[in-house]
Amino acid sequence: MKKQFVLDTNVLIHTSDSIYSFGDNEVILPIEVIEELDNFKRSPDEKGRNARQVIRSLDRLRTKGKLGEGVPLKNGGTLRIVIHEDLRPKMEGLSSDIVDNRIIWTAYYFKKNGNKKVIFVSKDINARIKADALGLEVMDFEKQKIKFDEVYSGWHSIQLPPKEINRFYEGRELPSRSAWELHHNQFVRLEDETNPKHTALGKYLSPMEKIVPLFHQKSRPWGIKARNMEQHFAIELLLCDDVRLVTLLGNAGTGKTLLALACGITKVVEEKIYTKLLVSRPIIPFGRDIGYLPGDKEEKMKNWMQPIFDNLHFLADSHGEDGGGTVDYLLQEGKLLELEALTYIRGRSIPRQYIIIDEAQNLTPHEIKTIISRAGEGTKMVLTGDPSQIDSPYLDSSSNGLSYAVERMKGQKIFGHITLSHSERSELASVAAKIL
Repeated sequence: MKKQFVLDTNVLIHTSDSIYSFGDNEVILPIEVIEELDNFKRSPDEKGRNARQVIRSLDRLRTKGKLGEGVPLKNGGTLRIVIHEDLRPKMEGLSSDIVDNRIIWTAYYFKKNGNKKVIFVSKDINARIKADALGLEVMDFEKQKIKFDEVYSGWHSIQLPPKEINRFYEGRELPSRSAWELHHNQFVRLEDETNPKHTALGKYLSPMEKIVPLFHQKSRPWGIKARNMEQHFAIELLLCDDVRLVTLLGNAGTGKTLLALACGITKVVEEKIYTKLLVSRPIIPFGRDIGYLPGDKEEKMKNWMQPIFDNLHFLADSHGEDGGGTVDYLLQEGKLLELEALTYIRGRSIPRQYIIIDEAQNLTPHEIKTIISRAGEGTKMVLTGDPSQIDSPYLDSSSNGLSYAVERMKGQKIFGHITLSHSERSELASVAAKIL
């Protein structure tokens, strides 16, 4: 039996082509969804872009028939926009003044007055709770969603006889085995079966089918020394020029942004591999928004980029130089370091730059795709973030673009990832990250 999926507005805002994700079933859009799309379409951000794209798609579908009666979709399903005036008098205790309630009630109406299985689809947890209380079957929109508990960590531990670890140190390589199921650029911690302190670090290179030592294990980019195994792995990815996309996941204080900046400055200033270091982050406030900020773009960006400045000053001090002077030098006329809002990245082609996108867990899969596709010839891109700290109301640790990119890109020869789990910021930060 074919099903009827009633979609909440946030599903369309999250993924603009979501109407084609329900097979040969019927997709129902309450008229309130169209009204909300009309309100969103003027927004300059990703919500506005998706709203406009959905509206254009619906307009094209009008050529196939009347939307109020149902039109065929390219995947074999149908789409219908519905208006039910008889819903207004009584809504089982739900206020009809609230748009979300009217959308939920449309699904309830079809369940009570039809003979098909009705499923209400929403990214809004509270809407799903209210729909469930009414007896509706509910679901989150799970396209482009991964299981965060099983997300790729970027490294693997392997136990071996001591003679094989000694052979790795002597021959500088170790043939891989199919049973290990390693991905290209995946790191390996080789452990002695008889002595847990006898270990070696390496990484797997699929063309050679071998595990080799780290190329940058002794590197100290811009005066920063790795404090744990995972930071060694991160530095290796950040300094290897053949790895064009790097993702770093980790809790607060694990060193994601600091390491990315240190390696980026090293590549731009010292090695001159890239022409510029470009740093950006989503402009999403933590807590209550303080409203519009005064000044021009640079003055506004300074407030959002303060965490970046904090790290730059720390790096300058670690490098044994005047912190403020070094930062000013890097920022002078944007020659070496540029701080940019993500809003202005769309449509650009960015060649030969070292790009860092901080707090990338607040981006959707589509936004991540848009950003990565800006990379021009010779550009390296680094995405950092903590999927446990998401400020966007319709994303979580499993549906955000950063986690999605990690799972989708693993195994690609130009990609590398590491999850950092040890906080090195301070004892207080480490304790807070673990128990709060």
